[in-house]
Amino acid sequence: MPNPEKKNLGSEQLPVTTAAIAPDKFQERFLLAQDRTLTAIVLAFFLLVGFGLRVGGLGVESFGEDELNKLETVREYRENGLSGKNGEHPFLMKGLQTASVSVAETLNSAGAGITEEAALRFPVALFGSFTALLIFLLVSQIFGRGIGLISAIFWTLEPVAIGFDRIAKEDSLVLFFFLLTMCFWVRGQTQAELGNPKWTVNAWAAAAAFAALMASKYYPHLLAIVGGYYIVFQYIPATKWRMESVRWLKFFAVMGFAFLALNPTILLPETWREMLKFSSENRIGHDSYEFMGQLYTNKMSAWLAGVPWTFYYVFIAVKTSFPILVLFLIGLPLMFMRRMGDGRFLLFFWAFMWFLPFTFLGGKFTRYFTFVEPLVLIVAATGLYFLASWIGEKISSNRLICGALQVALLGAVAAIQFTNALSAAPHFRLFTNVIGGGQAGAGSYFPHDEFYDAATGDIARRLAETARQGAAVASETPRLFEYYAAKVGRSDLRMISLSDKNSIATLVGGDIVVLAEGRRYFSNSGIVAYLKTEDNAEDVKINGAVAARVYRLTDEQAAAIVRIASK
Repeated sequence: MPNPEKKNLGSEQLPVTTAAIAPDKFQERFLLAQDRTLTAIVLAFFLLVGFGLRVGGLGVESFGEDELNKLETVREYRENGLSGKNGEHPFLMKGLQTASVSVAETLNSAGAGITEEAALRFPVALFGSFTALLIFLLVSQIFGRGIGLISAIFWTLEPVAIGFDRIAKEDSLVLFFFLLTMCFWVRGQTQAELGNPKWTVNAWAAAAAFAALMASKYYPHLLAIVGGYYIVFQYIPATKWRMESVRWLKFFAVMGFAFLALNPTILLPETWREMLKFSSENRIGHDSYEFMGQLYTNKMSAWLAGVPWTFYYVFIAVKTSFPILVLFLIGLPLMFMRRMGDGRFLLFFWAFMWFLPFTFLGGKFTRYFTFVEPLVLIVAATGLYFLASWIGEKISSNRLICGALQVALLGAVAAIQFTNALSAAPHFRLFTNVIGGGQAGAGSYFPHDEFYDAATGDIARRLAETARQGAAVASETPRLFEYYAAKVGRSDLRMISLSDKNSIATLVGGDIVVLAEGRRYFSNSGIVAYLKTEDNAEDVKINGAVAARVYRLTDEQAAAIVRIASK
């Protein structure tokens, strides 16, 4: 395995191990990657496009319930200093959001008009944009600049990847710092094999980057990917990449100090209390998750009795741009060919450490897939790379003709991705490919995550205009409605939970029920089933899909709901 001998795969030359030979030393057949300056220009262009797609209209969608929790934590930090509020999640993202909201307020004083939604989400969108750069750097080290460049381009344009980066959740930061960790880790491996005595600097940088991952979300098990990839090479006697005991101690020391610096709230007792509540699943606010029209228990500890194991595989099938899906199927067998080099073992550990637990665990949300979305795109990029090379060889041996074919094929796929993204903007999570039924299927597979309460603000504004004074508004997100109602001057409205039987018992004619898509649960399914047979709903749509139905109750409807809730 450490032998730097090169073996042919189609028209490409790849090393048996990228640790033993620098990736820019083997023959690069992809036209746009043959010249470093051209590669940098193309990459910079798509980074800007990806950034624009991620920040454009960033405040259009209403806050989700979890995002409101983050906003309240930011307010707590600004008013009272650091605390254990929302302590089940680490500090780093909330710290970045606090800075972003503060800067936005300063800019707004000069008339910038930045919404709280956009300010809170901006750090995630920013890091998500630069994830493309890390994908390029990492994949370039293990498969060469051509596949690295294609992978990065795919990330900038893929609708699902864009959608993940436009919500104020930690998953995008976890991915960013994981990629940064592996960039340093693999670079250290390469430098060690080339005999550079300072290669350990990369190991310490990898330790600090993983500390940032842990300061974004408590995922210590991901360190197994780092360790697993390292161990693969330790059975090779000629390997120079060795982390003796002293080096490992330094590695964990750097990680520990960096973790404390980036996550100081871990030292607060309140944080530990919040973490214990969360780990015991006492913080789960709802009893189920709707997947393809069916309700399932949504707890990690439910295992196979919870959300079905097929969840993420259906997600890949219906939420991936169709050309990317086809290229993924082409590229997948290539990953198992030894001639692709030993860098592919990193992808194997990456996939194994995510798909194994999340296939069988009973608690699932689509945003968790953020961490492995690059794997789909990297494999698809490999498929395009070798497909273009193979077709080029069949058509002509002329370098320019082959290069033009490569660019044309990449351009066609990128154009379809870009068109898909624009068709879904600014509600990128609703994108559904032709396998999933296209626009007609939007919102029918994973409604909770596809809509993510995006229409709450619009509904609150409508209610402000027509709801009677002091009316009760029943929904599954009363705090969200309270927040948006206050913004439009209707603090008089009484927000109650649709799953709270005692509160539902107070409903009378003239009160309002909001049935948001993705907010159907075991606890309210009887009320939802009854109201959907009634014909006085006001539909609220986003991108043509019904996001919520608003019912202004008659006396008869209110009495019927009270009876259903009392059973």
